[in-house]
Amino acid sequence: MTQTQQDRTRTFSWSDPTVHAGLIGRRAGLELLQAMASGELPPPPIMQLVGMASLEPEFGSVTVRLDPQEFHYNPLGTMHGGVISTLLDTATGCSVHSTLPAGVGYTSLDLNVKFLRPVTLKSGRLSCVGTVLQSGRRTALAEARLSDANGRLVAQAMSSCMLFPISSPAGDA
Repeated sequence: MTQTQQDRTRTFSWSDPTVHAGLIGRRAGLELLQAMASGELPPPPIMQLVGMASLEPEFGSVTVRLDPQEFHYNPLGTMHGGVISTLLDTATGCSVHSTLPAGVGYTSLDLNVKFLRPVTLKSGRLSCVGTVLQSGRRTALAEARLSDANGRLVAQAMSSCMLFPISSPAGDA
């Protein structure tokens, strides 16, 4: 079941995570996500760590893409469930974030994941679509579906997020 890739070296760098955190109170969620997708803002460190290929935000929905690599593998020669869960958590959380006005933040309360198929290099580019199902004053519910390059569902998740106010940095009016 294990496939191999030719290049087995990996070097990466990441952006300062305080850049994003400092903008949460100033920009609406969709605006912030669009700035990351366009390259105006760097991607968050987790996207660089796992090697996410793209982020495609819309209001209430976000798609993240990733090409499976050997460095994602577990000892069985398939993508580690933690990497799959990270994709699902990113898609659900960012879909919630896309609906939030400036000054409102979120955090995941839970993530319920169902793993349906193994993921390997042969799976091709993965697409993970997150969608907000319901949003209230204090919580939001979102789902995500992870599919392989052939459109087969490989995992899905449901997540609830807590919403909370974030004050603007000191000195802002």
